[in-house]
Amino acid sequence: MRPLTESDIRGSFINCSKGEAQRLPLPRDLAERPWADLDFLGWRDLSAPDRSYVVTEHEGRLAGVALRFPATKRGFLQRSMCSLCLTTRPGGGVSLMTARKSGKEGREGNSVGIYMCTDLDCSLYVRGRKQPEPGGRFEESLTVEEQVERMRGNLAGFLAQL
Repeated sequence: MRPLTESDIRGSFINCSKGEAQRLPLPRDLAERPWADLDFLGWRDLSAPDRSYVVTEHEGRLAGVALRFPATKRGFLQRSMCSLCLTTRPGGGVSLMTARKSGKEGREGNSVGIYMCTDLDCSLYVRGRKQPEPGGRFEESLTVEEQVERMRGNLAGFLAQL
């Protein structure tokens, strides 16, 4: 992914108003992000523990999505699988993230959900740059490049529903 600027990020949101996009908090470490290893920029809103954001390239342009997820955590022994990177995580490591749909459907309260790593580091898990808890990544016959393409396709499928 190419490095993004504040202007790029704020102008990319497809499921919130321009005013909401101007007010949302951005990550302070944009310059330090490992852009070459990212397929999307994801961050949590530290002032609102149930909100996070994802920005990625979709259909030739940037698409940003505001997400919500429950603040409750599951038991440590229960594992869930991320729908993007297929990493399994215990407790609150994977959350059901919901995004309000764009346009009229979103204004009517319709939303779409997907299970995602709560820390939004899917790109780093797939590439082996960050290690999940033991047993979090399965041994696969796919190459890393094929796993990255699968993850991108899973994200694109989610965005297409918005």
